[in-house]
Amino acid sequence: GLELSVNNHAANFSLSTLSGPPVSLSCLVQNSSQAEELLWYRGDGKVDLKDGNKVNVSNICISPVTESDNGVTFTCKLARDKSVQVSVILDVQFPPRLTGEESLQIEEEKDVILSCSAKSNPQAQTAWYKNNITLTLQQNRYQLYQTSEVFQLSIIKVQKSDNGTYTCVVKSSLGEGRKDFHLIVEDKKPVFPKEAVIAAVVVVTLTVLFGIVARKDKIFKV
Repeated sequence: GLELSVNNHAANFSLSTLSGPPVSLSCLVQNSSQAEELLWYRGDGKVDLKDGNKVNVSNICISPVTESDNGVTFTCKLARDKSVQVSVILDVQFPPRLTGEESLQIEEEKDVILSCSAKSNPQAQTAWYKNNITLTLQQNRYQLYQTSEVFQLSIIKVQKSDNGTYTCVVKSSLGEGRKDFHLIVEDKKPVFPKEAVIAAVVVVTLTVLFGIVARKDKIFKV
C-alpha cells in the first residue's frame, strides 16, 4: 500500500549529526499512481514549503544545524491522510563549551560552592583540579554535585590551606572545556560574643544610673 520514506527510511528513525553542517531530509511517496501532496512539521509547527516542493517528493534543509536542534522531531506527512507519516529525531552532537575564570574571596571557616555549567552531547565527564593537580576528595571537606549540565564542588569550612586555583574540566569524546576558580581565603573577621556585648551595655547603663543617683544625693543635700 501507500507509504512514505525519509532518506530511504520507511519507519521512524534517529539521525546523528554534528552541530554546524547542514542536514537534508528528503520525503518520498512510495506505491502511488497519483499526485500526492506532502507536509513537513518541525515539532508541532508546520514548515512552509514552496509550491514545487510538495508533490510526491519534498526536501527540507536544516542549515546550520545548531545545539537547539538536538532532540527535535521532523515529520513528513501525507496531506490527505496524516496517519501516513515518517518522523526523524535529530541527535545533534557537540562538545562541552566551558571557558573563563572567576575570583572568589571567602572568609575562613565559611563554606564555598564552585559551580560550572556545560551542555554537551554525548554527556561529558568532569574532573576537578587544584593548582593543576587532581583534587583528592577528602570526606567531610569536599562535596560533589552534578547533573547532566551542572557540575559543583563544595568546600566545607574553608581553611588558609584551601587558597589556590581550582579547575573544572569537562570532557567528552568530541572535546573538552575548562573553567578556573581563583580562591582567596581571608582572615576570619573577629566576632564579639553576644554575652560580652550585653555585659558591656549593662555596665554602661549601671554607671549612668549610679551617676544620676549620686547627683540626686548632691542635689538633695543642697
